[in-house]
Amino acid sequence: MKQIVVCLANGFEEVEAVTAIDVLRRAKLDVVVAGVGTLQPRGSRGLNVVTDMSIENVAPRDVWAVILPGGMPGASNLAASPEVESLCRFVVKSQGYLGAICAAPAVVLEKFALLQGRQFTCYPGFESHCQDGKYIGGSVVEDGHLITGEGPGAAMEFALKLVNVLAGDSRFFEVRKGLFPCE
Repeated sequence: MKQIVVCLANGFEEVEAVTAIDVLRRAKLDVVVAGVGTLQPRGSRGLNVVTDMSIENVAPRDVWAVILPGGMPGASNLAASPEVESLCRFVVKSQGYLGAICAAPAVVLEKFALLQGRQFTCYPGFESHCQDGKYIGGSVVEDGHLITGEGPGAAMEFALKLVNVLAGDSRFFEVRKGLFPCE
């Protein structure tokens, strides 16, 4: 099974990162948390996380999807990483999936020129940083192999959309039922 890499740099948004990691692992997907600049990034609210490996040790040929949480300065730190850029470009070129939420679509994907001709959402106000792509707002936007989310409040919806896209309807409904048993 190919890996899903969640990239974390100092200043990442905790709710977005932890929700995506947790929900994707509940779906029994192979999730690797890659540290960018450190193996123990500190979130924007002070949460310390121990990653699985450094971004430099990720083998692109093994990667199916890359997930980029937002948060500031986390998104700026991701955008400054040549390894994150290279991995994102590889995934796009190989028809893999790219997920970005909050500031990450506007700060990271815009810098890497990966929004061109794509519809996206991001944290309100950050769309003004974008020259490329078409901001359409909303909680979660799927445009082909690009999935974007608005912000921390959309973290669960974003993570479940990733499960649906990456693992299919059956696994999506199974994970969703476990998370929302009374619905």
